[in-house]
Amino acid sequence: MLSDDTGAPSEVPDQVKRIVSLVPSLTESVAATVPGSLVGATDWCSHPADLDVTRVRGTKNPDLDAIARLRPDVVLANFEENREPDIQALREAGIPVWVTVIRTVDEAFASLARVFELACRTSAPPWLDAARAAWDLPEPAVRASAVVPIWRRPWMVVGSGTFTGDVLRRLGVDNLYEGHAERYPKIPLPDLVAAAPDLVVLPDEPYAFSAADGPEAFPGLPCALVSGRLLTWYGPSLAVAPALLGEALGRTAA
Repeated sequence: MLSDDTGAPSEVPDQVKRIVSLVPSLTESVAATVPGSLVGATDWCSHPADLDVTRVRGTKNPDLDAIARLRPDVVLANFEENREPDIQALREAGIPVWVTVIRTVDEAFASLARVFELACRTSAPPWLDAARAAWDLPEPAVRASAVVPIWRRPWMVVGSGTFTGDVLRRLGVDNLYEGHAERYPKIPLPDLVAAAPDLVVLPDEPYAFSAADGPEAFPGLPCALVSGRLLTWYGPSLAVAPALLGEALGRTAA
């Protein structure tokens, strides 16, 4: 029997024709690779823009009955984005679930290869090789420190052991809260400002920071507005993320 990234057994059939994805990154990945097999996705799965599948609510509150009615051969999930009780309920209903664990760029490449080969029963796509090549970067000669807010009211930032932190590290940007005990800690705004980072990285998801909503909270500090998809998604966007993020961050990405 196959085991997913968590080591849990997953009874994926030899032929997979119906896939439900509970992770936006994986939805985009499957849609770009085996589009005809995707039958369900969350309300948050925004790529590709013309995705026409049954919606099964959100990542944290999926409609388990709707998923069952879709008769999926496998449901794709993630250890961070999806809740264990929902994953367990699907398994108890006899639905194979494949859970990914992705905290670094290298883990993304390895996990996606396993998703395609073992969970989707297909070949790894050319865009995955292109992504590997794009992230084959030299060590940046100059590094910068950063804080990465992901929410306000209350302020929350990227903490330890995250995919986002590894993406930034590879581009020469070091997350000041990488050593925090929590992955996404709540930090008072005065403390963020007092940390005096070289850069405040403001993604447009999950909180939609914009030029009019975010930079004003960090007077005197350089702010970079970036695409959350480029910063947090592991899928086809990985192939262009180094160049586009490098430009947005004012870093050399090649």
